[in-house]
Amino acid sequence: MTDFQPGYHPGYTNPAGMPGQGGFPVPYVRASLGGRTIAYLLDLAFIFVFTAVLATAIAILGVLTFGFAWMLFPILGVSGILYSAITVGGPKQSTLGMRMLGLRVVAPESGRPVDFLTAGIHALLFYVAISTFLLWCIDVVFGLVRSDRRLGHDLLLGLAVVRD
Repeated sequence: MTDFQPGYHPGYTNPAGMPGQGGFPVPYVRASLGGRTIAYLLDLAFIFVFTAVLATAIAILGVLTFGFAWMLFPILGVSGILYSAITVGGPKQSTLGMRMLGLRVVAPESGRPVDFLTAGIHALLFYVAISTFLLWCIDVVFGLVRSDRRLGHDLLLGLAVVRD
């Protein structure tokens, strides 16, 4: 392509890794798998604190409600999904660990933010994949062989993790 064709912008790629054609592609720099891993390790610490605060609140509410609120303790099992849904589905489009590394989650075709439900399902698929070794390997292989570094659960929901 020449430099003066409409829709061609050198240096920018669309989510499929192809040069932009037929309009302005979403300009982004894809996140590395190493950066995503470090962000998740940081998020583990934040999830631990979030779960501890939630457990303390439920325990105190349980005392105040004569044990009735203790029925909320099972929610602690999904606190990681809840943390991701709240943070990724929020206005910053990223978890606290992702923010520290300058990453965010977007819909790659439009660059639009991710809603709460999609962010929660994204986290659920991640935790399902990471809980079984074979699914986790398949998920990571997608990221290793694709030029845009999108993992299997990213592809299923049509999301991308990009750098700010």
